[in-house]
Amino acid sequence: MNSPLVDRFGRKITYLRFSLTDRCDFRCVYCMAEDMTFLPRQKILGLEEILQVAETFVSLGVNKIRLTGGEPLIRHNVIWLIERLAALSNLEELLITSNGSQLVKYATALAKAGIKRINISLDTLDPTEFKQLTRTGNIEKVLSGIDAAQQAGIEGIKLNVVVMKGRNQHQVLPLLSYALANNLDISFIEEMPLGAISEHSRGLTLCTSEEVRTIIQQQYELFPSTYETNGPSRYWQIPGYQSKIGFISPHSHNFCGDCNRVRVTAEGKLLLCLGNEHSADLKNIIRRYPGEQDKLRETIITAMDLKPERHYFDPTGDVQLVRFMNMTGG
Repeated sequence: MNSPLVDRFGRKITYLRFSLTDRCDFRCVYCMAEDMTFLPRQKILGLEEILQVAETFVSLGVNKIRLTGGEPLIRHNVIWLIERLAALSNLEELLITSNGSQLVKYATALAKAGIKRINISLDTLDPTEFKQLTRTGNIEKVLSGIDAAQQAGIEGIKLNVVVMKGRNQHQVLPLLSYALANNLDISFIEEMPLGAISEHSRGLTLCTSEEVRTIIQQQYELFPSTYETNGPSRYWQIPGYQSKIGFISPHSHNFCGDCNRVRVTAEGKLLLCLGNEHSADLKNIIRRYPGEQDKLRETIITAMDLKPERHYFDPTGDVQLVRFMNMTGG
């Protein structure tokens, strides 16, 4: 299908990341402030509105949707939505990013609904550190959730690890060994300066992908891989293992040149770039012109001109956007 979603720099948009809620049952230190204020429920998109937006994007050539949050699995009646999204013709991939806390409850239903790949945030295997980093999380629930997802037959499970100096860089090898032993993929992520936090200094905790690879190479041989998912990860391989080792490097290896992604926030804002505030208000269009899909299509197509050439994250960790990551989705 030819897509009318092409930005000013010739990049074709085929990938939508959709935040189902800004709420989460964790309070991860790099994602949120400890004392968060969440959106009133009437200000976020309803499930039917989310479905309408997703249908419109697919009709415009998007073939991959990732559901994010906050924590998407705490959204009431989320399986209803996933079943309908999975049934959209011309949608090739429906994925989800989760903190894993709800997977024991939902893994079987997710698999039956059509989820074949899931990313799970996991920054440490140490129970005490896990509690410190998530403020409210229980590592055993997450590990049990990973087991439940595998037993449910979800084939592609990837761990997402935000690596921070002085906090969890010593967990790189244990997490990698855990992934290899359980035939999981894993991506190591440089922390992004979204939202003002006081818990730590992002400039001091920034651990680059090159530094993470140096840690890994103390124990394993790493070789570049040709594997790609049309996402921001650059993948490497360890001989003798099936697991794919990814690196997401917004600071040290800008990946904007071939960006094929846009995001819709829980309140219905179409964000053209993770690192900028350029946006279009889709919720306003839906509620002002109910049932008029042409208005929604036109708004989305026109918004492509707002997509910037790249983001400019500051490696000192200075906040560039007041918007927290839970508003945007991973």
